[in-house]
Amino acid sequence: MLKSLVIAIAIASCPALTASAAAPPAARQVKQQKRIHRGVKSGQITRREARKLGRQQRHIHRTKRRMKRDGKFTLRERRRLNRKQNRASRNIYRAKNNRRRR
Repeated sequence: MLKSLVIAIAIASCPALTASAAAPPAARQVKQQKRIHRGVKSGQITRREARKLGRQQRHIHRTKRRMKRDGKFTLRERRRLNRKQNRASRNIYRAKNNRRRR
């Protein structure tokens, strides 16, 4: 009993172990925003495309906040949000690879 208690305390006090177990909830959205920024910086995404993609990212963020407002984030809501993020990722890819330059 004492041994398991000591192990539990050691694991809880190690932030590296606890942080890796739960990834930040907005990690995917942060990665998408970085992809947009890198695309603009490299000239692969035009300003107009960047505005449209940024608007889409804000919409996803607002939708997520709205879904979590009631304190529950259901499987159905997670799937809906995942579809929106998949669509946004596809739009970023298309904007970066459509041969338009700024």
